[in-house]
Amino acid sequence: MKTLPSLLALAASVVLVHAGEREIFNGKDLTGWKGQAEFWSVQDGAITGRTTAENMVKENTFLIWQDGEVGDFVLTCKYKLVDANGKAEGFGNSGVQYRSKVVKPEYSVVAGYQADMECGKTYSGILYEEKGRGILAKRGEKVVIKDSDDPKKPKIEKVGELGASEEIQAAIHPADWNEYKIVAKGNHLQHFINGKQTVDVIDETSVGAKSGVLALQLHKSATGMTVQFKDLVLKTE
Repeated sequence: MKTLPSLLALAASVVLVHAGEREIFNGKDLTGWKGQAEFWSVQDGAITGRTTAENMVKENTFLIWQDGEVGDFVLTCKYKLVDANGKAEGFGNSGVQYRSKVVKPEYSVVAGYQADMECGKTYSGILYEEKGRGILAKRGEKVVIKDSDDPKKPKIEKVGELGASEEIQAAIHPADWNEYKIVAKGNHLQHFINGKQTVDVIDETSVGAKSGVLALQLHKSATGMTVQFKDLVLKTE
Protein backbone atom coordinates (compact mmCIF):
# COMPACT_ATOMS: atom_id res chain seq x y z
CA MET A 1 0.00 0.00 0.00
CA LYS A 2 1.41 3.38 -1.01
CA THR A 3 1.91 5.98 1.70
CA LEU A 4 0.75 9.56 1.38
CA PRO A 5 4.29 10.87 0.68
CA SER A 6 4.80 8.30 -2.08
CA LEU A 7 1.46 9.21 -3.65
CA LEU A 8 2.33 12.89 -3.54
CA ALA A 9 5.70 12.17 -5.17
CA LEU A 10 3.96 10.19 -7.90
CA ALA A 11 1.47 12.98 -8.53
CA ALA A 12 4.29 15.51 -8.77
CA SER A 13 6.00 13.44 -11.47
CA VAL A 14 2.95 13.29 -13.74
CA VAL A 15 2.65 15.88 -16.50
CA LEU A 16 -1.00 16.74 -17.06
CA VAL A 17 -2.12 16.96 -20.67
CA HIS A 18 -5.44 17.98 -22.18
CA ALA A 19 -7.79 15.88 -24.28
CA GLY A 20 -6.20 14.93 -27.60
CA GLU A 21 -2.68 15.48 -26.26
CA ARG A 22 -0.04 12.92 -25.36
CA GLU A 23 3.52 12.90 -24.16
CA ILE A 24 5.80 11.36 -26.78
CA PHE A 25 8.89 11.07 -24.54
CA ASN A 26 8.68 9.16 -21.26
CA GLY A 27 11.49 11.06 -19.54
CA LYS A 28 13.47 7.87 -18.83
CA ASP A 29 14.70 6.25 -22.05
CA LEU A 30 14.39 6.40 -25.84
CA THR A 31 11.45 4.02 -26.12
CA GLY A 32 9.48 5.04 -29.22
CA TRP A 33 12.43 6.82 -30.82
CA LYS A 34 15.15 5.60 -33.20
CA GLY A 35 18.51 7.07 -34.13
CA GLN A 36 22.25 6.47 -34.02
CA ALA A 37 22.81 5.16 -30.50
CA GLU A 38 26.35 6.53 -30.25
CA PHE A 39 25.00 10.08 -30.38
CA TRP A 40 21.65 9.93 -28.54
CA SER A 41 20.84 9.16 -24.90
CA VAL A 42 18.68 10.33 -22.01
CA GLN A 43 20.42 12.50 -19.43
CA ASP A 44 18.84 14.42 -16.56
CA GLY A 45 15.38 13.47 -17.82
CA ALA A 46 15.97 14.90 -21.30
CA ILE A 47 16.63 13.45 -24.75
CA THR A 48 20.27 14.34 -25.34
CA GLY A 49 22.14 14.49 -28.64
CA ARG A 50 25.88 15.05 -28.36
CA THR A 51 28.82 15.19 -30.75
CA THR A 52 32.49 15.97 -30.14
CA ALA A 53 35.41 16.62 -32.47
CA GLU A 54 36.44 13.01 -31.85
CA ASN A 55 32.94 11.53 -32.22
CA MET A 56 31.25 13.33 -35.09
CA VAL A 57 28.29 12.41 -37.29
CA LYS A 58 28.97 11.73 -40.99
CA GLU A 59 26.15 14.14 -41.88
CA ASN A 60 23.23 15.73 -40.10
CA THR A 61 21.54 12.89 -38.25
CA PHE A 62 18.15 12.60 -36.54
CA LEU A 63 16.31 10.87 -33.73
CA ILE A 64 13.07 9.74 -35.36
CA TRP A 65 9.76 9.24 -33.58
CA GLN A 66 8.47 5.76 -34.39
CA ASP A 67 4.73 6.02 -33.77
CA GLY A 68 3.56 6.93 -37.26
CA GLU A 69 3.35 10.10 -39.31
CA VAL A 70 1.77 13.42 -38.37
CA GLY A 71 -0.38 15.70 -40.51
CA ASP A 72 -2.24 18.45 -38.67
CA PHE A 73 -0.80 18.84 -35.16
CA VAL A 74 0.45 21.06 -32.38
CA LEU A 75 3.79 20.10 -30.82
CA THR A 76 5.30 21.74 -27.78
CA CYS A 77 8.67 20.94 -26.26
CA LYS A 78 11.49 22.47 -24.29
CA TYR A 79 14.99 22.59 -25.73
CA LYS A 80 18.48 23.54 -24.61
CA LEU A 81 21.40 23.96 -27.00
CA VAL A 82 25.07 24.53 -26.19
CA ASP A 83 28.37 24.48 -28.05
CA ALA A 84 31.33 22.17 -27.40
CA ASN A 85 32.25 24.21 -24.30
CA GLY A 86 28.75 24.14 -22.82
CA LYS A 87 28.06 27.73 -23.82
CA ALA A 88 26.12 29.56 -26.54
CA GLU A 89 29.13 31.24 -28.10
CA GLY A 90 30.39 28.71 -30.66
CA PHE A 91 28.68 26.38 -33.10
CA GLY A 92 25.40 24.72 -32.20
CA ASN A 93 22.53 24.01 -34.59
CA SER A 94 19.54 21.72 -34.32
CA GLY A 95 15.85 21.62 -35.08
CA VAL A 96 12.56 19.77 -34.95
CA GLN A 97 11.72 18.03 -38.21
CA TYR A 98 8.05 17.58 -39.07
CA ARG A 99 6.05 16.23 -41.99
CA SER A 100 9.41 14.84 -43.10
CA LYS A 101 10.54 11.66 -44.85
CA VAL A 102 13.36 9.24 -44.08
CA VAL A 103 15.91 9.32 -46.92
CA LYS A 104 18.84 7.36 -45.43
CA PRO A 105 17.63 4.84 -42.85
CA GLU A 106 21.14 3.57 -42.15
CA TYR A 107 22.21 7.00 -40.88
CA SER A 108 18.79 8.13 -39.61
CA VAL A 109 18.70 10.99 -42.11
CA VAL A 110 15.44 12.75 -42.93
CA ALA A 111 14.34 15.53 -45.28
CA GLY A 112 11.55 18.04 -44.85
CA TYR A 113 10.24 20.98 -42.83
CA GLN A 114 12.40 22.01 -39.88
CA ALA A 115 11.73 24.37 -36.99
CA ASP A 116 15.28 25.64 -36.60
CA MET A 117 17.32 26.48 -33.49
CA GLU A 118 20.94 27.52 -32.98
CA CYS A 119 23.48 28.95 -30.55
CA GLY A 120 23.78 32.04 -32.75
CA LYS A 121 21.39 34.96 -33.12
CA THR A 122 19.89 34.56 -36.59
CA TYR A 123 18.15 31.28 -37.32
CA SER A 124 16.26 30.14 -34.22
CA GLY A 125 12.57 30.02 -35.12
CA ILE A 126 12.91 30.09 -38.91
CA LEU A 127 11.30 27.56 -41.26
CA TYR A 128 13.96 25.58 -43.09
CA GLU A 129 13.47 22.64 -45.42
CA GLU A 130 16.23 20.09 -44.84
CA LYS A 131 17.61 18.59 -48.07
CA GLY A 132 15.01 20.55 -49.99
CA ARG A 133 14.17 24.20 -50.62
CA GLY A 134 16.34 25.69 -47.88
CA ILE A 135 15.13 28.73 -45.92
CA LEU A 136 11.40 29.21 -46.54
CA ALA A 137 10.73 31.92 -43.94
CA LYS A 138 13.14 34.10 -42.02
CA ARG A 139 12.45 34.98 -38.42
CA GLY A 140 9.72 37.56 -38.01
CA GLU A 141 8.22 36.98 -41.45
CA LYS A 142 4.76 36.11 -42.70
CA VAL A 143 5.14 34.53 -46.13
CA VAL A 144 3.22 32.74 -48.86
CA ILE A 145 5.17 30.16 -50.86
CA LYS A 146 4.15 29.62 -54.47
CA ASP A 147 5.21 27.28 -57.25
CA SER A 148 7.82 28.32 -59.79
CA ASP A 149 9.47 26.65 -62.78
CA ASP A 150 12.01 25.09 -60.37
CA PRO A 151 10.41 23.18 -57.48
CA LYS A 152 13.59 23.70 -55.41
CA LYS A 153 13.40 27.48 -55.85
CA PRO A 154 9.81 28.50 -55.10
CA LYS A 155 8.45 32.03 -55.16
CA ILE A 156 8.44 33.31 -51.58
CA GLU A 157 6.23 36.34 -51.08
CA LYS A 158 6.57 38.28 -47.84
CA VAL A 159 3.08 39.41 -46.87
CA GLY A 160 3.62 40.75 -43.36
CA GLU A 161 5.79 40.96 -40.27
CA LEU A 162 5.53 39.42 -36.80
CA GLY A 163 8.18 41.60 -35.20
CA ALA A 164 11.85 42.44 -35.50
CA SER A 165 14.20 39.47 -35.53
CA GLU A 166 16.33 41.10 -32.83
CA GLU A 167 13.33 41.46 -30.50
CA ILE A 168 12.44 37.80 -30.93
CA GLN A 169 16.06 36.81 -30.28
CA ALA A 170 16.06 38.85 -27.06
CA ALA A 171 13.36 36.53 -25.65
CA ILE A 172 15.47 33.40 -26.27
CA HIS A 173 17.56 32.14 -23.34
CA PRO A 174 21.10 31.30 -24.52
CA ALA A 175 22.50 27.98 -23.23
CA ASP A 176 19.31 27.48 -21.20
CA TRP A 177 15.84 25.99 -21.59
CA ASN A 178 13.37 27.49 -24.07
CA GLU A 179 9.90 26.40 -25.16
CA TYR A 180 9.20 25.66 -28.82
CA LYS A 181 5.70 25.39 -30.24
CA ILE A 182 4.93 24.22 -33.78
CA VAL A 183 1.45 24.43 -35.28
CA ALA A 184 0.70 22.77 -38.62
CA LYS A 185 -2.80 22.85 -40.07
CA GLY A 186 -3.26 22.15 -43.75
CA ASN A 187 -0.76 24.32 -45.57
CA HIS A 188 -0.53 26.82 -42.69
CA LEU A 189 2.64 26.49 -40.58
CA GLN A 190 3.50 28.52 -37.48
CA HIS A 191 6.45 28.51 -35.07
CA PHE A 192 6.67 30.07 -31.60
CA ILE A 193 9.57 30.33 -29.12
CA ASN A 194 8.83 31.30 -25.53
CA GLY A 195 5.40 32.52 -26.59
CA LYS A 196 6.62 34.79 -29.39
CA GLN A 197 5.59 33.84 -32.91
CA THR A 198 8.64 33.57 -35.14
CA VAL A 199 7.17 32.66 -38.57
CA ASP A 200 3.78 32.37 -40.25
CA VAL A 201 3.78 30.43 -43.51
CA ILE A 202 1.22 29.44 -46.13
CA ASP A 203 2.78 26.84 -48.44
CA GLU A 204 0.69 26.80 -51.61
CA THR A 205 3.17 24.74 -53.63
CA SER A 206 2.53 21.32 -55.08
CA VAL A 207 5.51 19.88 -53.16
CA GLY A 208 4.52 21.15 -49.71
CA ALA A 209 4.25 18.12 -47.41
CA LYS A 210 0.91 17.46 -45.72
CA SER A 211 2.16 14.60 -43.52
CA GLY A 212 5.36 12.84 -42.50
CA VAL A 213 7.59 11.87 -39.59
CA LEU A 214 8.69 13.85 -36.56
CA ALA A 215 12.40 13.91 -35.74
CA LEU A 216 15.03 15.79 -33.75
CA GLN A 217 18.20 16.99 -35.46
CA LEU A 218 21.85 16.71 -34.47
CA HIS A 219 23.88 18.87 -36.84
CA LYS A 220 27.34 18.05 -38.16
CA SER A 221 30.08 20.44 -37.07
CA ALA A 222 33.85 20.58 -36.68
CA THR A 223 33.87 21.04 -32.93
CA GLY A 224 30.79 19.35 -31.47
CA MET A 225 27.66 20.40 -29.61
CA THR A 226 24.92 19.19 -27.25
CA VAL A 227 21.18 19.57 -27.70
CA GLN A 228 18.51 18.44 -25.22
CA PHE A 229 14.74 18.08 -25.48
CA LYS A 230 12.10 17.41 -22.83
CA ASP A 231 8.38 17.80 -22.14
CA LEU A 232 7.41 16.83 -25.69
CA VAL A 233 3.62 16.97 -26.00
CA LEU A 234 1.82 16.23 -29.28
CA LYS A 235 -1.77 17.18 -30.03
CA THR A 236 -3.36 15.74 -33.17
CA GLU A 237 -7.08 16.16 -32.47
